[in-house]
Amino acid sequence: MSPLAKSLTMSGRRIAAAWIRHHSVTTDLIENMDKKATWDRFYAENRNRTTTFKNFEWFFGFDAIRDFIMPSLQTKSHGDALLHVLDMGCGTSAIGPCIYRHSHLPVRVTCADISPIAVRQMLEHIQANTIQPHNASSQLEFVELDCTELQTHYVCRSVDLIVDKGTTDALLRSKEGKGRAGLVLKQCLKVLRSSGSLLQFSDEDPDARLLWLETEAQEAGVMSSDVSVQEVGELRGMTYYCYQVTPRPIV
Repeated sequence: MSPLAKSLTMSGRRIAAAWIRHHSVTTDLIENMDKKATWDRFYAENRNRTTTFKNFEWFFGFDAIRDFIMPSLQTKSHGDALLHVLDMGCGTSAIGPCIYRHSHLPVRVTCADISPIAVRQMLEHIQANTIQPHNASSQLEFVELDCTELQTHYVCRSVDLIVDKGTTDALLRSKEGKGRAGLVLKQCLKVLRSSGSLLQFSDEDPDARLLWLETEAQEAGVMSSDVSVQEVGELRGMTYYCYQVTPRPIV
């Protein structure tokens, strides 16, 4: 079995097991994934079920997608200046800390989530288990942030890479989240540098996601975007994709 298949299988089993254990939050997750209270409840109950902290990964972990993330960073070097990386809707994923740990280039990794409970759990975990970065200049931070309001944390054209692993999927699949998903995308494009990229990891078919991205990632007279897709891998008949969106501001 390939490393990707193993990673996807382990992640799939953990997600399935978590959903089975937490019947009380299943309905909330399906219908209200755009709401802060849903995620506060999910992460609180998930943590209370175990005696030790474990990162919770939607879809898959870092090893499955490192070959999409790390090469993208290599193309955005600013010499000795820190590359700004955002793990958007991080939850308790290890994606952000892994980028911080493995990047040869100096990075400032911000792990942001709407749930203060998830952010607190990650902070406590990192404080108890110090990670040494590959580059001594790299920085790692965890912040509570509504990703529809990225411009409250970043100035325009200041971010080099945004990683979105399942966050947009959660918004698009919730009852009232589609409008918020479009707003998040537009916020991403405003804070990204012209050389920056948004990487969306999703199980949504390209026929649907590409059309949505190409429609939402345009703002007449303000910006347009380049959108592309690559296949990540397959698990039990479900194919996962990496959608890359690069802003092209209109001067």
